[in-house]
Amino acid sequence: MRLLVSGVEGYIGCLLAPLLQARGHEVVGLDTGYYRDGWLFSDRKLIPGFPRTINRDIREIQLGDVQGVDAIVHMAELSNDPLGENNPELTYEINHRASVRLAELARDAGVKRFVYTSSCSVYGVADGAEPMNERSPTSPQTAYARCKTLVERDVGAMASSTFSPTFLRNATAYGASPRMRFDIVLNNLCGVAATTGRIVMTSDGSPWRPLVHVLDICEAIACVLEAPREAVHGEVFNVGHDADNYQVREIAQIVAQAYPGCQLSYGPPGGDNRSYRVSFAKIRDRLPGFRCAWDARKGAQQLHDVFERIAIDSAVFNARPFTRLKQIKYLSVSGQVDERLFWRY
Repeated sequence: MRLLVSGVEGYIGCLLAPLLQARGHEVVGLDTGYYRDGWLFSDRKLIPGFPRTINRDIREIQLGDVQGVDAIVHMAELSNDPLGENNPELTYEINHRASVRLAELARDAGVKRFVYTSSCSVYGVADGAEPMNERSPTSPQTAYARCKTLVERDVGAMASSTFSPTFLRNATAYGASPRMRFDIVLNNLCGVAATTGRIVMTSDGSPWRPLVHVLDICEAIACVLEAPREAVHGEVFNVGHDADNYQVREIAQIVAQAYPGCQLSYGPPGGDNRSYRVSFAKIRDRLPGFRCAWDARKGAQQLHDVFERIAIDSAVFNARPFTRLKQIKYLSVSGQVDERLFWRY
């Protein structure tokens, strides 16, 4: 297929595009370039090459940009809760309205499939007793998560005999990527352990979080693109596997095991009420060929090995390009983007 991958220069996208190319697809990338400053390491096995990329804001895409494309994988949004809460109205403009507009352009251009990377954060608050499945009620707690539910609703309503959307609710990602992120839980804890020899939890770590390796997310996207249409048309899939549901304190313990001698301490109960376990039975049973190849222990060891190879230090770990909110604030303060995050130059 000829594919357009938005967010191709991001944490997931830079791994996804080469994987899709290796499977025989023609890939065109799309990215506005906010995080281009960040490149943690090189690995030709992970990224043997990179596709031609359209350097454009998702809000400025036109019909001609998506014509001749068989499928779109859409990931280009403001990408986590702290960044989304920084300017909620702008988050709705980019994450909701621009995403729906992209789907409308795709439909009008005759694009057959549209794969949207949603998030398990739409579940928001649950007691953790029963895993949430794709039919469970959503309870988004942030602008980022609310936008995910709105895109699912509005793009899902566009499904037809000629336009087939699929929604992948990814668990919290982890794992090594050259376009690294240190603002997600397992990656952050591994970075702290590697650079300080300590993990100091600011809460008791009681909330539940499901995790999924970044390469397993890529595999899920590839499987959806290659699956029979009837298997994925209009469907929502939680992406991960059941064994990677953890309380945050358990994630910290897994990281500490990957760093022998690392000191681990906990704080009082925290104010973050988001807590949910997730069932991944549907994707296991109904998406042909998909199985997670990673778990949190294997992922923590992967990060340990990468950090040791590149001799990571606190300056690199805390560098702005690897934390989404830091980088966006830098681009704004330095005048490179305006108040609506459009490039000035």
